[in-house]
Amino acid sequence: MSSRSRNDLKGPAGVSAHGPSTRQLRVAEEVRRALAEIFARTEFRDPELLDVHVTVTEVRISPDFRHATAFVTRLGRSDVEEVLPALKRVAPFLRTGLSKMLRLRTVPEIHFQPDTALDHAMELDQLFRSPEVKRDLED
Repeated sequence: MSSRSRNDLKGPAGVSAHGPSTRQLRVAEEVRRALAEIFARTEFRDPELLDVHVTVTEVRISPDFRHATAFVTRLGRSDVEEVLPALKRVAPFLRTGLSKMLRLRTVPEIHFQPDTALDHAMELDQLFRSPEVKRDLED
């Protein structure tokens, strides 16, 4: 490393120019695993979440470990946006569940976002299978 200090490599809001730290990745994966376990074994009282199966595909955690963004999807369905308000309502309950499962100094506040990576991959796959693109790829 050159004469620059470690703090010089940080961008806005303290985010490292090199991406998340190893600890951030490790904690994010533990939060993802714990959330998945809670979703698998918990019956929610919210009527919008009755018989709804949510999959947590990824969790990203802020550098200060106070906020976690959980990317969620419903396998086989594309209507995950409809359950986001209900997930926001049960976020305090989920945070309490995380505090019982994880040994963290502060349990992060949970925010939910739809995971559109699978939809995007399917669109790209369909695009690559189109005759025009196949023709261009064969050349």
